[in-house]
Amino acid sequence: MNSVNKVLVVLGPTASGKSDFAVELAKKVDGEVISADSRQIYRGLDIGTGKITENEMKGIRHHMIGIIDIEESFSVAEYQKRAIPILEDILARGKTPIICGGTGQYIDALIYTNTFPHIPPNEALRTELEQHTTDVLFSSLEKKDPSRAKTIDRHNRVRLIRALEIIESYGKVPPQGTNTLRYKTEIYILSPSKELLRERIARRLEKRLAEGMLKEGEKLLTCSLSEKKIASLGLEYIHMNNYLTGACSYNEMKEKLTTKIWQYAKRQMTWNKKYSSNSILVPVLT
Repeated sequence: MNSVNKVLVVLGPTASGKSDFAVELAKKVDGEVISADSRQIYRGLDIGTGKITENEMKGIRHHMIGIIDIEESFSVAEYQKRAIPILEDILARGKTPIICGGTGQYIDALIYTNTFPHIPPNEALRTELEQHTTDVLFSSLEKKDPSRAKTIDRHNRVRLIRALEIIESYGKVPPQGTNTLRYKTEIYILSPSKELLRERIARRLEKRLAEGMLKEGEKLLTCSLSEKKIASLGLEYIHMNNYLTGACSYNEMKEKLTTKIWQYAKRQMTWNKKYSSNSILVPVLT
């Protein structure tokens, strides 16, 4: 496969097997993987985020994994600032960058020429927004910027508040993924059937629980993180926290997680449709 000066992208819904596919692709094209996952950037969140292990990397170099502490915040603009020099370095060394992940905004930050608005935090507005429920925040975003509401994780309070903060200053959340490609880009979209994806989600959740995912949740309790911060770490940590603090039973946690992860996967598939005209669909059969 001729991949000189080409950037490859591997995307797909959660549990579709992106990490394994990216590794096999990297072996074929002399590539290195750049993670585009907004949760795998954190140190210590390994099982719940599905962070690839050293054995699973099979000798392929990976970047942008475990680069900040849990207490730190990290924006799309910051991701772009740190990841683009890595991508350029991979190209300069004659290798192929493979962007792999499920966070669409991170992917767009690397492959398109977008510039992200550098809007400083509005502490007064954040304090006001924090008083509202997540559902109220999402409803407010739907009214003010329907297009952004269609692509955002409606359960992620941090992103909802940031979107409303940008709207307050900028008028709307600037569209992403509409500008010129930075590089010659080839996109692979993993495409399991809905039935298989449901099965993979359930199977993966059982595997992660067996591997000790709850211990990661317990560690978060010792960090005295705010509910807002826990919410930003993803569905697994939200519902593990509910179980560990006695808000739900173990079986309720599993049931809610399975449902919420499936809903999240559907939102990812909706987002990925915008790449479909310039992509290669990769069937997932097992």
